[in-house]
Amino acid sequence: MEEVNASCILPCSMYFAANEVSWDGQETKDNLFRILKGERMSSKTEERIKALEVALNNESRERDFYLKHAERTNNAFGKMMFQSIAQDEDDHYQRILELHKKLSQEGKWPETLPLKVKDTEVKTILKKLVDSIDTSAKADTDDMEAVKIAIEFEANGEKFYSDLRDSVDNPVEKEFFSLLATMEREHRLSLEDTYEYFKDPEGWYRVKEKHTLDGG
Repeated sequence: MEEVNASCILPCSMYFAANEVSWDGQETKDNLFRILKGERMSSKTEERIKALEVALNNESRERDFYLKHAERTNNAFGKMMFQSIAQDEDDHYQRILELHKKLSQEGKWPETLPLKVKDTEVKTILKKLVDSIDTSAKADTDDMEAVKIAIEFEANGEKFYSDLRDSVDNPVEKEFFSLLATMEREHRLSLEDTYEYFKDPEGWYRVKEKHTLDGG
């Protein structure tokens, strides 16, 4: 399996955002016109745009990672989980890209842009697994390693969006980053559950059954 260094996702993103993320050129034109007219973005706005570019790069790379492993794995549950998170990451990418364009064009956080992100399905997939009581599914070492890397991806993403949330004052902005941080957390927790299932399906079911009997 191709080795991926999850620790690179945040610190290396500034480089990749500048060199790999593709834009349609409109934001650059808008910024140039603003400079020619003697208008300059505030330093906070410029910092926010850079942060969004980091987020775009991360969401794109993670989406591609999940799609790759959804295609590779022979484990039906793993395939559903990877596909679902890939769809979530793509939705995040589209919302952040929309926001990046608005922020670059207008120089301020949009108050009216619909930035709602669809709910994740990862909990539903886990519930289906619990209901199916399938202890025969086998995960190979590539599945295990992919989930371990993915957990680190999501932990980094959760911290990244939480830090952004805590650094802003605008309530709309804070709500948006808080939502993304919450979804990354749900991904991480579901992937940790997935890893435990891959490692020991029968033991995983015993824990879930006890949890249900205890009223959890």
